[in-house]
Amino acid sequence: MTGERDLQKLLSGMRPELNPGRYVFTTVEGGVPSGITPVVTVAEQEGLTLVARLDEADAAGLGYDYVAAWITLRVHSALEAVGLTAAVARELADAGLSCNVVAGFHHDHLFVPYEHAHQAVAVLESLARRSA
Repeated sequence: MTGERDLQKLLSGMRPELNPGRYVFTTVEGGVPSGITPVVTVAEQEGLTLVARLDEADAAGLGYDYVAAWITLRVHSALEAVGLTAAVARELADAGLSCNVVAGFHHDHLFVPYEHAHQAVAVLESLARRSA
């Protein structure tokens, strides 16, 4: 199935879903440590960035500074779609919320401050309603 490209359809149909748990961004040298099942990995020159569950990172003794909630936009967005990330980030920024976006093949995933997770979902749901 081809992903959606129309920005209005993407925004009105995004259906933000809060995944359970707390997630952290950490970095390691080499491979993924035992006991860690990352939800995101990014290879950088400085090391391997992992987004993993907070409890797994703590158990592995990994350091982190940012505890996030993970929101999945349930709309199937095309990787070449234009404007979804910008619109979502702008809306969250206007609400004073940071947002780290990761694009998967089927969906976009947002990592927002854990303590503001429900506020972020409400902001996104409001944007979806206004875009319908």
